[in-house]
Amino acid sequence: MSLTLLSSPLQGFTDFRFRNAFHNYFGGIDTFYAPYIRLNGKLIIKNSYQKDLQLENNTTLEVIPQVMTNDADEFLFVAKYIQDLGYKELNWNLGCPYPMVTKQGMGSGLICNPHKINEILDRAHSETDVVVSMKMRMGYEHAEEILDVFPILDKYPLKNIAIHARIGKQLYKGGVDLDAFQRCVERTKHKLYYNGDITTVAKFKQMQERFPTIDHFMIGRGLIADPFLPRMIKNDTTEYPKDRWKIFSEFHDTIYQQYDEALSGPTPIKMKMQGFWEYFSQSFSNPQKAFKKIKKANNRRAYQQAVRELLNNE
Repeated sequence: MSLTLLSSPLQGFTDFRFRNAFHNYFGGIDTFYAPYIRLNGKLIIKNSYQKDLQLENNTTLEVIPQVMTNDADEFLFVAKYIQDLGYKELNWNLGCPYPMVTKQGMGSGLICNPHKINEILDRAHSETDVVVSMKMRMGYEHAEEILDVFPILDKYPLKNIAIHARIGKQLYKGGVDLDAFQRCVERTKHKLYYNGDITTVAKFKQMQERFPTIDHFMIGRGLIADPFLPRMIKNDTTEYPKDRWKIFSEFHDTIYQQYDEALSGPTPIKMKMQGFWEYFSQSFSNPQKAFKKIKKANNRRAYQQAVRELLNNE
């Protein structure tokens, strides 16, 4: 059974600039999922989404677009848009745990509504020929919600269902529920991908042993915290490359430069990189100290100095 690793989409992080740099410097990911397109009731694709999916920005990778919606017309609109660009598959996000999404009955807040899910999938399969895949949590309130949806999902030729083994209201707190994921394996005919808490090679091996029939694993936050992880999993090693920090430094400088060009002014780039360092710092020998150092850097020069010092100390 060959192993496939996928990058879980993370809003604000895994756009085309990050994906291309990651692929170039680290590798190990077979397929990247683009952060979700959300329409907010208007049938208009925002410029940032357009740019993220433009083919010239995604020449070296396999990328799958994702939509977040609870409306069939929106789903069909996005399906047509991505097909016109040349994409064949649309991933539907029923996983996002954030209250501003779930309160509107989207993301993991939609899992408790099998009727609505059925209505959207019915129209997606009768009015388009787009390949549909799903990204889900176990539910929002409890892990049984997904089991009530499986009979609906089993009616459709879905490519796969990627399941993050938590419920929505956990956000990212507490552990993953592996028993609940096992119930999913037993209760659906669809191909399942496992997602959740793959942060080290050892953790990955635990998941692989626990779920021997799963050969697709999705990595989200773990891939930003330790960009070497996917390649190390593929190579079955816990050894980092000798020039680990040199590679990381070049990767960092590449994305910094590209985001700096794309964002206007010092505050957006500062906030953008702080977001990344919340994860990056976890690979450093003293994560809290590393992140604090980045947060204290109030201008471009101070930031670059802080990064150099951190890298020189490793």
